[in-house]
Amino acid sequence: MGRYIARRLIYLIVVLIVVSFITFGLMHAVPGGPFDREKALPPEIMANLEKRYHLDDPLWKQYLNYLYDVFIPRLTTQPPKGTLEDDFLISAKIGGIWLRWMNFGPSYSSRSRTVNDIFRQQLPISAQLGTMALLVALIIGMPLGIIAALKQNTIFDYISMSIAIIGVSVPVIVLGPLLIWIFGVTLKWLPPTGWGAKPPYLLGFLPTKWGWDFFKFAIMPSVALGLGSSAVIARLTRASLLQTIREDYIRTARAKGLQERLVITRHALKNSLIPVVTILGPMFAALVTGTFVTELVFGIPGMGKYFVTSITNRDYPVIMGTILLYAVFLVIANLVVDIVYAYLDPRIRYD
Repeated sequence: MGRYIARRLIYLIVVLIVVSFITFGLMHAVPGGPFDREKALPPEIMANLEKRYHLDDPLWKQYLNYLYDVFIPRLTTQPPKGTLEDDFLISAKIGGIWLRWMNFGPSYSSRSRTVNDIFRQQLPISAQLGTMALLVALIIGMPLGIIAALKQNTIFDYISMSIAIIGVSVPVIVLGPLLIWIFGVTLKWLPPTGWGAKPPYLLGFLPTKWGWDFFKFAIMPSVALGLGSSAVIARLTRASLLQTIREDYIRTARAKGLQERLVITRHALKNSLIPVVTILGPMFAALVTGTFVTELVFGIPGMGKYFVTSITNRDYPVIMGTILLYAVFLVIANLVVDIVYAYLDPRIRYD
């Protein structure tokens, strides 16, 4: 297992370099620049801006400097200076040595903030929304799938699968305004926009207070984002459980007189959840990285707003940093799923 994890971490580095190269190339292949406006800036100001952000260097040099700033850790005895050019996402003191890593640079559009400042403030909100959406997907999807499998070809099966189909069919951009109109404007049960969690956060993104002040803002966007994933979980759970309960060892357990409840909970359910677990990692990563539309609909100050704005404004550091962090998140999520998969299924071994 240790060798497998090491290989996957090396694979992560390769993936990040490839993703950074493709993203860097696509950004600079599009005509225009980060400081282009309807009214052109004076040449002197444009030259100063390009010199300040090293945009006057050749593209190959800009790319190599970016790789050095992001991927190469720094070991120094000097404490952080607190300047925009010296802001690292990871900064820790080990003994008398400072370890600093991942300097994504300053933002071109928010010139008083670095990309790391944006990550520290906005990324936890997107992670909270993605986590809540995954919980909603599991809470809705798994019971529906189990009920549909155990009550196959009954009214419960048809209702559960109909709900799943509706969940897949209705996009966030339609479901979000509908929820706002019903529960936020008409009934006034929930606030229509905003987000309740405030820093500091536990583990970098978890709210410190889980009271109603948090959940009243999280319910509607979490349901809007997680409903589609709940449909996927429901249909996969149903198919997997139907296949499992037809296995020979399930028939044997029933023939020995084991209670149906124990047959399902002890034997069938655990094995049928293996395919579900395999999609949770990519699904969680997709939910966290796919919060853009949800954040725009519900006015949530997460990474979605800044990522969309950065694309419009050609804010290269924010675009690059966001895509790289999401790539890291996706690869690590898949790695965690592989490890859990080996635990659930003893037949799986990683040599």
